[in-house]
Amino acid sequence: MIDELPKNFRNNPDDKYGQLRVVDIPAEIRDNAPWFNQTLTTVNDAVIRLGIFEGEFPWHKHTDQDEFFLVLEGEIALDVEGRDTVDLRTFEGYTVPKNVVHRPRSSQRSVVLMVESVGIVSTGD
Repeated sequence: MIDELPKNFRNNPDDKYGQLRVVDIPAEIRDNAPWFNQTLTTVNDAVIRLGIFEGEFPWHKHTDQDEFFLVLEGEIALDVEGRDTVDLRTFEGYTVPKNVVHRPRSSQRSVVLMVESVGIVSTGD
């Protein structure tokens, strides 16, 4: 399903901050460039991830996991198979249900917080 990943795509699935630590989102934003994807912490059976987007990510789906996107900076377009594109601006969120083909795009550097199940493969399956 997945086409070619952006050349600069970096995925860090390790739980960087864990529990009982302050999660320094401004530092993560400052110190990283698109396409960056970092698991910040784990909450029960979910991971909280920070993504920095710019350009197009390939079409993909997560067979067994929903995916929530919350834009913290900038704006993104979510292309969702069989639906109109969803445009999200700062502080707007959207949940893509499991097994739905989608792709995020951004014409500018944008910062997105994502909530997903533990074990998610960011590139889809």
